Amino acid sequence: MELWVPITVAAALLQCLRTAQQKRLKGQLSTNGVNYARYVYGAPLAAAAFAAYVGLTHATLPSPGGWFLFYCLLGGVAQIVATGFLIVAFTMRNFAAGTTYSKTETVQTALLATVFLAEPLTAGGWIAIVIGLAGVLTLSAPAGADGWRSALLGITDKAALYGLASGGLFGVSAIGIRGASLSLGDGDFLARALMTLASVTALQTVLMTIYLRAVQPGEVGRTLRAWRQAGPVGIMSVLGSAGWFTAMTLQNVAYVRALGQVELIFTVAVSRFGFREAPTRRELVGIFLVAVGVVALLLVR
Repeated sequence: MELWVPITVAAALLQCLRTAQQKRLKGQLSTNGVNYARYVYGAPLAAAAFAAYVGLTHATLPSPGGWFLFYCLLGGVAQIVATGFLIVAFTMRNFAAGTTYSKTETVQTALLATVFLAEPLTAGGWIAIVIGLAGVLTLSAPAGADGWRSALLGITDKAALYGLASGGLFGVSAIGIRGASLSLGDGDFLARALMTLASVTALQTVLMTIYLRAVQPGEVGRTLRAWRQAGPVGIMSVLGSAGWFTAMTLQNVAYVRALGQVELIFTVAVSRFGFREAPTRRELVGIFLVAVGVVALLLVR
């Protein structure tokens, strides 16, 4: 098994756990505050992990240049804006359209990787991604004909447009992360991944701090005072991001994001075994399609 596969699966699991932590925190902080917790508590840990790894292994320190900074800014800003767009889509009238169209991230990422990183997918890879996408859409769209019609036919709805923009920007973020890591050369892959992680999270912390002080002046203080509850969000986030960044250093981002769809299976499992909520027939079909897409991705890409 190639190393990027278990790393991606672990990152998807950590992302699922982080989302659960964020839901608990949402009652104490605003949406922006919850997102800020990811960066302000995660950035120091990312920097410490990079410093510790280099110190313990004596790995050659990568030499960042202008392109590295550009890609870090691209990836970091795109992730922040994508999260904002996704939240806007969620709060609009047509929730179904916004949610479903945001799930086109994998296809948009594959197209962006082909154009900007010259990393095209094989025919088998495209088939696997489409199968997985069908499963994701089955899981994300609400049950009933009205829900599907609203989600799939409402392309001109503002929620759908925000959802598409969110999915595209998450794809841009993945491209930025891989581009930053590749710009560091062919040295130690973990040193490159950790340097990219530390740099991106530091930039995101600075940008979000400036934004919150301008828009929600008291939210920075509230987030820092809630360190007992907010700290775990940052820890889970940076551990998951370390997995994503490492996997994207090793493999085409489209394949990484496609495999990362197993997060939805973890989410349904948590719902079933953690909250005793039995999955519906539609959810079982969606899980099956996602699983088939993941297996196909690993076998035929």
